[in-house]
Amino acid sequence: MKCQSVACLWPSNGAPPLHKITASIVLNQPPTLYTGGSDGSIIWWNFSGNESKPEIWPMAMLCGHAAAIADLEICMPIGGEMENSSNGKSAPVGPISLISACTDGVLCVWSRGSGHCRRRRKMPPWVGTPSMMSSLPMSRRYVCISCNCVASSYHAAETADVANICSIQNENIIDRDTHYRRTAKCAVVIVDSCTLNIVQTIFHGSLSIGPLKFMEVVSEDTRKQSVILADTLGKVQSFAILNESDPKNVSGSVLQKSSSQMGISIDVDSSSDGVQAVSVATHGKLLALVFRTYCIFKSMTNETTLGEISLANSSLCNESFPSHAYIKGGTFLQIDYGDDALESFAVWSNTGAAMIYTISVAGDTFNFECMCKVPAISQQCDVEISVSFCQLNNYLLRIESICVDAEELLLWKPHVSIWLLCKPPIVLLDTPGNLGNNSGDPYSCIMLGEGGFIGDWIGRPFSHSKMEYLKNNVCLKASKVEAAESSTQSCFSSPTNLNISGGEHGDGLLLKGKIVSSSLVLSEEFYAPYAVVYGFYSGEIEVVRFETFFQELNFVDESLQHNICPRISEQSFSGHNGAVFCMAAHHMVNGQNFKQVLISGSSDCTVRIWDLDSGSLVSVMHHHVGPVRQIILPAPWTDHPWCDCFLSVGEDLCVALVSLETLRVERMFPGHPSCPSMVVWDSVKGYVACLCQNISPSSDTVNILYLWDVKTGARERVLRGTASHSMFDHFCRGINVNSITDNILGGTTSASSLLLSVLEDTQFSPSHVANLEKGVTPLPGLDGPVAHISKGKLPMSKSSHEFFSENGSVTGAPSQPLFQNKRHHIKCSCPFPGIATLKFDLSSLMYPCQTHKKFLHGGKKENPHVLNVDPTTPTLHRIGSNDSSDVQAATGHLMEEPSWVRSLEGCLLRFSLSFLHLWDVDHELDKLLTDEMHIFRPEGFIVSSGLPGDRGSLTLTFPGLQAILELWRSSSEFCAMRSLTMVSLAQRMISLSHSSSAASCALAAFYTRNFAEKVPDIKPPLLQLLVSFWQDPSEHVRMAARSLFHCAASRAVPPPLCSPQAIQHELHSSLINGVGETQGGDQEDQSTVLSWLESFEMQDWISCIGGTSQDAMASHIIVAAALVVWYPSLVKPNLSMLVVHPLMKLVMAMSDKYSSTAAELLAEGMESAWKACIGPEIPRLVGDIFFQIECVSGPSANTAKQNPSLAVTIRDTLVGILLPSLAMADITGFLNVIESQIWATSSDSPVHLVSLMTLVRVVRSGPKLLAPHLDKVINFVLQTMDQGNSVMRKACLHCSMAALRELVRVFPMIAFNEALTRLAVGEAIGDIHNGTIRVYDMQSVTKIKVLDASGPPGLPSLLGGASNTMTTTAISALSFSQDGEGLVAFSENGLMIRWWSLGTAWWDKLSRSLIPVQCTKLIFVPPWEGFSPNSSRSSVFAGIVGRDNQVNSQEKTKELDDTDSLKLLIHNLDLFYRLEWVGARKVVLRRHGHELGSFQL
Repeated sequence: MKCQSVACLWPSNGAPPLHKITASIVLNQPPTLYTGGSDGSIIWWNFSGNESKPEIWPMAMLCGHAAAIADLEICMPIGGEMENSSNGKSAPVGPISLISACTDGVLCVWSRGSGHCRRRRKMPPWVGTPSMMSSLPMSRRYVCISCNCVASSYHAAETADVANICSIQNENIIDRDTHYRRTAKCAVVIVDSCTLNIVQTIFHGSLSIGPLKFMEVVSEDTRKQSVILADTLGKVQSFAILNESDPKNVSGSVLQKSSSQMGISIDVDSSSDGVQAVSVATHGKLLALVFRTYCIFKSMTNETTLGEISLANSSLCNESFPSHAYIKGGTFLQIDYGDDALESFAVWSNTGAAMIYTISVAGDTFNFECMCKVPAISQQCDVEISVSFCQLNNYLLRIESICVDAEELLLWKPHVSIWLLCKPPIVLLDTPGNLGNNSGDPYSCIMLGEGGFIGDWIGRPFSHSKMEYLKNNVCLKASKVEAAESSTQSCFSSPTNLNISGGEHGDGLLLKGKIVSSSLVLSEEFYAPYAVVYGFYSGEIEVVRFETFFQELNFVDESLQHNICPRISEQSFSGHNGAVFCMAAHHMVNGQNFKQVLISGSSDCTVRIWDLDSGSLVSVMHHHVGPVRQIILPAPWTDHPWCDCFLSVGEDLCVALVSLETLRVERMFPGHPSCPSMVVWDSVKGYVACLCQNISPSSDTVNILYLWDVKTGARERVLRGTASHSMFDHFCRGINVNSITDNILGGTTSASSLLLSVLEDTQFSPSHVANLEKGVTPLPGLDGPVAHISKGKLPMSKSSHEFFSENGSVTGAPSQPLFQNKRHHIKCSCPFPGIATLKFDLSSLMYPCQTHKKFLHGGKKENPHVLNVDPTTPTLHRIGSNDSSDVQAATGHLMEEPSWVRSLEGCLLRFSLSFLHLWDVDHELDKLLTDEMHIFRPEGFIVSSGLPGDRGSLTLTFPGLQAILELWRSSSEFCAMRSLTMVSLAQRMISLSHSSSAASCALAAFYTRNFAEKVPDIKPPLLQLLVSFWQDPSEHVRMAARSLFHCAASRAVPPPLCSPQAIQHELHSSLINGVGETQGGDQEDQSTVLSWLESFEMQDWISCIGGTSQDAMASHIIVAAALVVWYPSLVKPNLSMLVVHPLMKLVMAMSDKYSSTAAELLAEGMESAWKACIGPEIPRLVGDIFFQIECVSGPSANTAKQNPSLAVTIRDTLVGILLPSLAMADITGFLNVIESQIWATSSDSPVHLVSLMTLVRVVRSGPKLLAPHLDKVINFVLQTMDQGNSVMRKACLHCSMAALRELVRVFPMIAFNEALTRLAVGEAIGDIHNGTIRVYDMQSVTKIKVLDASGPPGLPSLLGGASNTMTTTAISALSFSQDGEGLVAFSENGLMIRWWSLGTAWWDKLSRSLIPVQCTKLIFVPPWEGFSPNSSRSSVFAGIVGRDNQVNSQEKTKELDDTDSLKLLIHNLDLFYRLEWVGARKVVLRRHGHELGSFQL
């Protein structure tokens, strides 16, 4: 499992990112708006405030696409089936998510609660370019996606640019339709939003209509769904999805579908404007076609035209605007009028004006009336605006993208306004086409609020104080309707006024200079990022450095700087005359004049090379005649001379190879049909792959792939069509992943981290995964774990030659690459320009110098296959004890860590805490961290939080405390991961630095419980996610996960398991009224709990930590079991019965993630919860555990060979924790099982050793449970020492003797004479008539004597009325005489001492006889002061009182006597009597060390 935390760095002196909206979708509950941009970003907008004054503000940016967003849709990956609600209407059930598609075929599914990307996948090339999506009404888990196979570039360009088509001529439309009628190919597929797999193909081929422009899925009734397709001229074609082609039936090879075309008989002249939008009513029977000046409404049932609304003379088509106004779109609204015959339809223009109509269709009569209107947006001639509308409950959202042409650069910003939908009394007139209401004019919608990005670089002019207020409070407040400061900004009587000019020309240039066009993070040479480089549209380049302690580490004198205050040092480069589109940082391998360079490409067609150390310009390259878009660096392990080269990609259709040594262009790769959108350099094989988008509408090829040979400069191959995608993906799989950015792009560049990170899962060999993907190479002459060290370009220390002697041994502090782990501790990326992300991996941050520790020990490791057990003192191994990073091994003494190692870890932890800590929530804690731990808030950046997603995707909150806290309130996954990280780091800091322990404890306490007290409405950490780390290799992570679980358990019980007080009262009342209702409720609860426990659905939190569906089910079982054991009052009473068997299966699964935890829970709750459920199954479970132990410990164990640490961990848990608890729960069954294992397993099986160890643990934990079975225990121990089985005796003798000595030490009724090797075992509890003492010869391991210890005459009759059985305490203490020839026994029952005086001859004479021997002498012990034997006393009292009881009372308690009396005897058994010899024939009786009397024998 992985736990990664993300910190997002926003430039403090720059503008917010550009966002040109290409798609939008609204979620009604909870109110949410999503907007997709042309750069692939998705903005998550939140609503707050009340209904009269709603506020909208950007919550987070969803980063998962590197191309323009084609469409957004709401789906339900889990569930989504239609169910009848309480009001009789059908509604889908399940968690709501967002699915997004971009023009390069990447699909992403985003969780609504956390914004986390649960699934990211690229569609196969044959599908084409996604254009539109629509979820199936009957099952919202499945989404219908339409894709353009040929003319996709047409639609993609239109979607990406949101271009106005006001200049389209009628003849061009007709010619274009005629052309596409031959070549328009598309694919309509259904995708499962849970897995993003295509489960059905509805259509694939050429449409009978023109090029696809609109698509919608409608449900005509409860059984029929149809896909409606429309072209640019309004031609409509529908495909019916039949029940036989249910998307769930993915195994079906034949897909049934029906196709029908809806022809629209309209003149060419009337349709020459081209259709702008297509909308279908909610019931699927009314179709609206929106043209430039009118709307046509058609019936979906009989394909007839119902009516038309002409808008040529309305305000929507007003020619007084700077740009010609025309109708841009329309959609049906969902407004409840109480009449199904009424429909609401909204239509809007390109100026932002909108009208809402009420439409009524009765037979052949079509009536409509304008209900209300939205004013247009005032604009200037140089401003371009793209507008769309969508409905949010009773509001209408106007979503705007405003563009300003700043010196040939199109700069976009989003703006959203909220309008109240008026619902006046509707009176439809008999005359069709009447426009207006009783007053003559439609009502004006009221604008309730508006919002956009903070610190807008274009927008309304604010005062300095107001701008500071907006920066500090994140969200734009709702505008006041009742009062406006300026009449030009009124939303009632005039259009909304947006001052787009940005002030004077000088101010415009200043604002333009703050817009980031590219960015990258520098981190190659150090253990953490040390600088962020920003390139601006003005041509400036700014380097913001962290002058941290990493640059001051000195390993020789160990003088370290612990202060990690990120002092900011800004460095700027000037020289470009245009926007800086791409950058790259490279450390020279063979550099002489400069060591580290910065390469920048600009729109001025130049490539500039800068010296990062001195800040000077090295060279200016003019080999491109177009803007430079990409800089590609070689992989770190590239050979000379290619290691100091780079590739530049320009819009002049050329790719150039430039050498940094010679500062010349070494290769040119020209002739591409378009600017390569993706370029990959395989520096090992020596090839460059360039994937180009085809822009030719006459070609059937979508993409073209060019393969170039770097050495010769020749073009090796050209692939077209879907083969280009397949070959490009195959080419990318062969390239090693950059360990810093998790991307295949070599080096540190400004290329988006989302560009090439959606490769499909492939099968790699272990060596490829361990070496090639990690970028490591074995060093000659070194063995052990440190033999693989990264060959990255990290520079060696200045004194690195002093640290290695001639023979290669370590003589001092190693060089910097020695600390490099396989994984970088902090990964850096820039998904979009100006947004830098730092990803902190918890597992690598815990012990970053673990590799060096192993190196100091010579690479020696403990053999995990050897069962290292000290028989005399069996130890209870904890989970993860094999982890040398947390717990020092018992077999060897680790060398003391040098102070510089601990300081390096401390520096990394402090650096991480400074970026991950939530500042400004607890000011006292902030001051404590600053004063004691020297952790300071980062300067020069605005730090926000984030959440990693699937395959490189990210969810990044916008700057400000409000957005960060909203993520804490909405995502329990984020709360769990961030809290776990912070608490683990704080606990690790305590172990590193005792001076800062107070601050570290306060930090851990804040994220454990204090944070929830200060912000009560935050989500509790997700319990399922926390239990996934209970078996983490790091002890600090395990402790943090358990602490957070206990603190959050009362607030985070899963709803299916929760047992609130109201439910308990209902169950109590149902028990009083009748049993039938209770059984029904119990059955319903059981089905709910079982469905939750056995759910294999992919949960959101699973993708957060990189788990599988099996991990989800295992975590559910662990959570339920933990709540049953620790918090039984919080869960349902029958949960223990339902979860115990899945818990047992999880133990037997031998999972490295959960089996040990399941075994611990099963052991801990055995007496309180599980024993009553699985009592008869305990012997079988013990046998299964023995089998698993033999599998993981035997000589042929595959599991131990493949994963030795797993074998040791699970074996230690089973042996040390679970088996003793099972043995104490059913001691009889356990003894029967271990006796059967003597004959059922091989003589050298580890099961026998485990059995002996378990017996020792039971003797130490619950010796009284073994008292009735001492004979069986001794017989088993002696069988393992049988001389007839030399193999078993050799394997078990040492452990058997240790177990035997432990039995003698604990039980006083067992005596051992080592001189004569004789063992005497008396019955602790037995029949008073047949009490015996058995004597064994340890040399022959045989029974040689039986001594009679039955009660004397008269004693049984005295106690006869106590019970029908004579079971009582028999022998309380035994002791051999000093010469070994005699034996003395004490019985608490009757206070008797028996003496057997037997000489050597007598022993030898009767050595073969097993006839019970009577004692030589019987002595009655007088009661001592305070004597009160509970067992005897209860028996005497029962005998006295029992004679007067009735016969029926005796029969009623007859069954209880056999069980309860034995339990009472075991409970009252006294194991503290001792017999000590003080002379040849004198013995002293002691109890608890106190002398009770001395007796002469």
